[in-house]
Amino acid sequence: MRDARRTNRGPGAAAQNRAALLAAAREVFAAAGYDAPLSMVARAAGVGQGSLYRHFPDRISLAMAVFEDGVAEVEALAAEPGATLDDVLALITEQAIASTAFIDMVSASLADPRIVAVHNRVADVLAGKLAEAQRAGRVRADLTAEDMVLAVSMITAVLAKRPAPARRVSAARAWTLLRRGLEA
Repeated sequence: MRDARRTNRGPGAAAQNRAALLAAAREVFAAAGYDAPLSMVARAAGVGQGSLYRHFPDRISLAMAVFEDGVAEVEALAAEPGATLDDVLALITEQAIASTAFIDMVSASLADPRIVAVHNRVADVLAGKLAEAQRAGRVRADLTAEDMVLAVSMITAVLAKRPAPARRVSAARAWTLLRRGLEA
């Protein structure tokens, strides 16, 4: 009979394990919701629960790491020459479509300083792209970064209430309506 236990690959596997846990968390939370057992995440990543807890001591730490990866992707896009406010909003929307399970976590944890820090990073990216769009005359001059964060929040709230197959269509319709209020 073969031993079914995992082989301990040692500290050299830490970065791979962390990446696998983040990818698994995205998938598990998207399929089973934010309250899915963390043991599902560990299994999907192919690691033991001990490894999960070494990297992420609690559920919110794991979710925040997933969010931070997404924000880093948004920041990288925003830094690309020629990237527009529309490009950034499209990426944020795609991330929201794929990660609606995290919306409940954000709503429930607004006082958590980690969530506030992520919120501020997104607001900073939106502020920069908003200023460019305002200078180009594409959006109203009186809009603020917080207005843009509110618009994104409104979209994510809509997406959280839609079944997965309808999210993309719902997001497009909602942005069409919101853009009428944003345009110069």
